Amino acid sequence: MASLPGFSRFGRWLGLLLSAAAIGGPNLFAQSYDLVIRKGRIVDGSGKPAFDGDVAVREGRIVTIGRVDLPGREEIDAAGRIVAPGFIDVHTHSENITELPVAENFIRMGVTTIVTGNCGGSKLDVAAFFKDVEQTRTAVNVATLIGHNTVRAQIMGGSFARPPTDSELRQMGELVDRAMADGAVGLSTGLIYLPGTFATTEEIIALAKVASARGGIYASHMRYENARILEALEEVVRICEEAKIPGEVSHLKLSGPSAWEMSGEVIALLDAARARGLALTHDQYVYTASSTSLGTPIPAEAREGGRERFQERLRDPGQKARMVIEMKETLRRSRREDFAYAVIANFEPDTSLNGKSVPEVARRMRGSDSLDDQIETILEIEARGGASAVFHGMSEENIQRFLIHPFTMIASDAGPRRFGEAVPHPRGYGNNARVLSRYVRELGLLSIEEAIRKMTSLPAGTFKLGQRGEIRPGFIADLVIFDPATVEAPSTFNDPHHYASGFSDVIVNGVPVIRAGALTDQRPGLPVRLAQAVPRD
Repeated sequence: MASLPGFSRFGRWLGLLLSAAAIGGPNLFAQSYDLVIRKGRIVDGSGKPAFDGDVAVREGRIVTIGRVDLPGREEIDAAGRIVAPGFIDVHTHSENITELPVAENFIRMGVTTIVTGNCGGSKLDVAAFFKDVEQTRTAVNVATLIGHNTVRAQIMGGSFARPPTDSELRQMGELVDRAMADGAVGLSTGLIYLPGTFATTEEIIALAKVASARGGIYASHMRYENARILEALEEVVRICEEAKIPGEVSHLKLSGPSAWEMSGEVIALLDAARARGLALTHDQYVYTASSTSLGTPIPAEAREGGRERFQERLRDPGQKARMVIEMKETLRRSRREDFAYAVIANFEPDTSLNGKSVPEVARRMRGSDSLDDQIETILEIEARGGASAVFHGMSEENIQRFLIHPFTMIASDAGPRRFGEAVPHPRGYGNNARVLSRYVRELGLLSIEEAIRKMTSLPAGTFKLGQRGEIRPGFIADLVIFDPATVEAPSTFNDPHHYASGFSDVIVNGVPVIRAGALTDQRPGLPVRLAQAVPRD
């Protein structure tokens, strides 16, 4: 009797499979998945309505969503909780991630991927940085931009208050191109910081074209976030249009009372640029204070050249007088009377000043909190090496108005925290949790689906981070499980060192880094290099 077509091949295949089962034992078929998350409320990151279901993971990838019948080697019961893609923080300052590889402040608020190199400052050698990330083993995935200030400082040798020569600009472009080839996701600028503050628009366009040729993005801490914000935004738009590059406005905000009424004009300008076809997005932290160097109110020209040059200028009565006049004029334009809005976050020569406002520090250092003594205090601290500070200067109304915009992403503008050290901005501990607790649960300003989209698929697509940002078959298994009824951000300005709560499980590349609320000993994070956006179905 003739055999049926294909029967012999099927028989051989079945025999091999049964032999493997005999060797592997009775659990070979049952252990089909590495991890199964069961009975969760899935918010998949796309913005679509939540649904109930299971998620199965194998070899670091999501393989099944919905009903999963087979067991996993590890299982998580997520009943009553949200299962979402791991959050992506596109604006961090984490060049020191290999010194604090657990990055507990990030993973405790659900962040599984960070983008560093913002505001013009980055590691110069991206390939070496990624190698360090791989060898150190971080708990989070790490992407980076290449910083314009870093590149400019490398090539221009400390002489910054001028445009680069043709040769210097060419060398700067070569550094940007090398970083992009090594996997940087784009070019960043910090145009209130040295040496970028002296760069012309044309210089930035030239470098942005290099990043554009490699498929990158242009992310900018703009020249102005005060009443001159519209001209700063127009510069960003011009750079993006002439370089043919997507644009990202870093930590969108309006600083100072003189600018608070401009949010409508800001949104209109951004929307008009998008209507012309420009790919333009923005990120935001949800606090009414910023954080940067205490020296930023000092004119940039006075700080150019480093500490010794600054000290020399302070000793010159004429130059010092001009600094004081300009600092007072800046206060006047912002409708402020003094520097009470600035609070020391960290002053290493005297940490007893941490957490105190500039008037309080002036009283301690000079016996008076007059405006002149406050300015003298800022100048003295800068001359002694500088300090970081928290600046209270935004309005809650504007935070909410920018937050609901569909092109706004959630980003902390923070780095990995040393628990208990200094008095840093609370955003580094609580930014994502604060969105979910205050603006989703308490105020109902955003739906849970929209808030998570802003933390996941929107940043993944914007920064071309590959198959991340959604719970979809084939995507990388970066996942977070949290209780929407209990998620909180207990970190405050006066008492910042508190981790976010409510996040029971955080999974990076298929491996739990937080399990049932406790840290595991796993650090499965990887470098994330520029990738093409994943096409949607």
